[in-house]
Amino acid sequence: MTDDRTTLRTGRRQFLQGAGVAGGALALSGVMPMRVRAAPPTIKVGQIAPMTGSAAEFGPFYRDGAQLAIDHINAAAKEVFGGPIISQHITEDTNTLPTPGIESARKLVESDGVPAIIGAWSSGVTVATSTSVSIPNNVLQISNGSTSPLISVLPEDQDADMLFRTTSSDALQGVVAAMLAAGEVKDGYKYKTAATIFVNNPYGQGLSNAFARSFQLRGGTVHAQVPHPEEVQPTYKSQLAVALKDEPDLVVACSYPGHTATFLKEARDVFGFTNFQFVDGNKSDKVLSAVGAEAIAGKMGTAPGGGPQIPAYKNFAEQLKKKFGHDRVPPFTGSAYDAGMVIGLAAARAIAMNAGDINGKTLRDHLRPVANPGGQEIVGGDMDSIVAGMEAIKKGEDVNYTGAAGACDFDKNGDVKTPIEVWNFTEGGTESATIVNATDIPSE
Repeated sequence: MTDDRTTLRTGRRQFLQGAGVAGGALALSGVMPMRVRAAPPTIKVGQIAPMTGSAAEFGPFYRDGAQLAIDHINAAAKEVFGGPIISQHITEDTNTLPTPGIESARKLVESDGVPAIIGAWSSGVTVATSTSVSIPNNVLQISNGSTSPLISVLPEDQDADMLFRTTSSDALQGVVAAMLAAGEVKDGYKYKTAATIFVNNPYGQGLSNAFARSFQLRGGTVHAQVPHPEEVQPTYKSQLAVALKDEPDLVVACSYPGHTATFLKEARDVFGFTNFQFVDGNKSDKVLSAVGAEAIAGKMGTAPGGGPQIPAYKNFAEQLKKKFGHDRVPPFTGSAYDAGMVIGLAAARAIAMNAGDINGKTLRDHLRPVANPGGQEIVGGDMDSIVAGMEAIKKGEDVNYTGAAGACDFDKNGDVKTPIEVWNFTEGGTESATIVNATDIPSE
């Protein structure tokens, strides 16, 4: 495929030449020429998602969530601008690991020429791909599922401002997890001592630390924080022995499905321990099927993002099921949709303002103006709202996108604050217990 700028130049030249010929012919025949609206410029959008590896069950949901957003953007753009503005959505696998993630991101940037990337899910993959690929190449990256507090202060992005996310930092989830364990969320659910077992990457470290600090501030005792390797291991007996040494009331598992499924079985079968609390990374059918409902049904967990009480979430979930057949919405699926939406809206604003070449920096510069407070609200998943919002963008008016995962109000670090869901395993899956609104979450 040719470069978008080449396409624009060629298309404009051919259009002018054709218009000249047609105009002469029409003048000779005494008929006034018709005004033809040129198609808008287009961009490619890349995505890196865990299609294989420890989080493989989530990847297809994130791919389809982003595709739904792109479909909505293009449908609105056809009505408002006369044609689609996203020409291609290219998804590459991260294998839920940094090195394959870097290779996939490099392919998207160097071979496909994308100005924007959605993802990754794993914070370790996001840190690696952004520092090695997207930031050095001035490509906008918007993570749908990376929650590590490190991302807020990543040194490589402090001046670049090219890394954003549509989900909350674990500085929020860690506090809610501690509130839950300390008895502040659910009656009859309260513990005095805890340990954590976490995947040894920015996600696991950040969430474990955030929980431990907040739980201790609430009077709890954390006996141990125990890391395990990022690659799935055949056994976790040594880590479990350390975590359970001082007999904690509760173990908080800050890990991914592939790891969790293994160490939960070993905790039950070898150590006779089943009292775990979970996070977004192990809100998984794979975990439930591996361990069995008799061991974990009723066990509680936390996850960033809203639920059915958010209009955009309800719209999104219904349309995701209708188009792709998904009857559940794993954590960060809605935020994948939101990432695709804000990229598309930023591109629409760049087109409306005749910004020229739509590259990563151009999209970044138009991102906050379409997502932050002020102006006409665009509700995710509502096509009437999306079309009306795009019409406002075309007129040069302010808009404010409200997403499926919550508000997309990007701060100076590219962070947003979304609600945190408290959920539990059931006999056949998971269910939402309550939602803690972002405004109700204390700072620690």
